[in-house]
Parts: sequence; C-alpha cells; structure tokens
Amino acid sequence: MVAQNGKDLLIKMDMTGDGQFQTTAGLRATRISFNAETVDVTNLDSQGGWRELLAGAGVRSASLSGSGVFKDDATDERARQIFFDGQMPDFQVIIPDFGTIEGPFQITAIEYAGTHNGEATYELSLASAGALTFTAAV
Repeated sequence: MVAQNGKDLLIKMDMTGDGQFQTTAGLRATRISFNAETVDVTNLDSQGGWRELLAGAGVRSASLSGSGVFKDDATDERARQIFFDGQMPDFQVIIPDFGTIEGPFQITAIEYAGTHNGEATYELSLASAGALTFTAAV
C-alpha cells in the first residue's frame, strides 16, 4: 500500500436503516482501531516455558473516532438520533486501497466544543456492536 490521502478515510452511516450510507459530514480527522483479546493456555507442558495462545479465541472489537466541524444537517441530526435513541445501525469505514469495513456500531460519545473566535466542532466515538465484514478494495 502506498501513501494515501487522509481525507479518503471515510466514516459512513446508514441514514435510514435500509443500507443508504452517507459520509459523516465535516470530519477532518478519522481513526479506526481493531483489537483482539488473547486467551492464554500456557501450562507446565508448554515447550520451553513459552506462552501459548488459543487460536481464534477471545473477543474481537473495533473502535472508530472522528472529529470535525458542523457541515450537514442530515448527518448531524442522524448522529444525535442514533446516540439518544441508543440505536446501533450499520456504519461503513472506507480505508483507501485497503477495503471497506461494515457492521453495527454504537455511538459511545459525542462531544461539542467551540471557541470565541473559532468554529464549533464535534467529536464522535463509536464501538463495534456485532460482527463486522471486510470487503477488499478492487
């Protein structure tokens, strides 16, 4: 994978619950992280005393975050609705030249900020809430 433009890492949310994804407007910075817990099965018979892990076990999760400025009433309103209604719709994360991650996420935090002589900003944090799928970029 060669160098990519950061603005091409997109977070899209399902706007209607039927697969109509729209880019979350105004984001200036986005981040996705994948995590996998390990299950240690090391025992007295482990070769050379080295730790052994159980393959395929443990909880896998993903977290998303983004920050930006208000730009689009529709996606701003949808994010607020998702948070206050406790919904967990599907989101898509487009990673340039890598692929698309899709699945249910819960918005775990929305933060609003502003300064006297600057624009109002917001930050979103999301946590995976089910199985995610990966589609490789073509």
